[in-house]
Amino acid sequence: MKELPKMYHNNIDKDIVNNEKVFSTMYSDTRSKDRVKVETNSEKNYTVEQKIYNIFNSPNYIYKIDVTIVMDNGTFNKRIVGKTKTNLITMDNEYIPINMIRDIYITG
Repeated sequence: MKELPKMYHNNIDKDIVNNEKVFSTMYSDTRSKDRVKVETNSEKNYTVEQKIYNIFNSPNYIYKIDVTIVMDNGTFNKRIVGKTKTNLITMDNEYIPINMIRDIYITG
């Protein structure tokens, strides 16, 4: 790259303060440059209803999505396509009561 003539040089005589300060709770020490991630599972802090809401509003969900559902009587891999007020609807036209679900997460 060639040098520009002297008339195009710009002298900056002031302090430039255009940096944005961001605070994150995902790191234990925000002052260190290495930033070690705190080992907590944030998924455990959500209720089942919040997890279902997040699944249906994720960018991965268009019509159907594969999930793993943990219930009292076992763990099931299902493909859910919809939700009513009290049930999840699977691709096989099964109704799974939301109050029976202990945990739900996206597989794959």
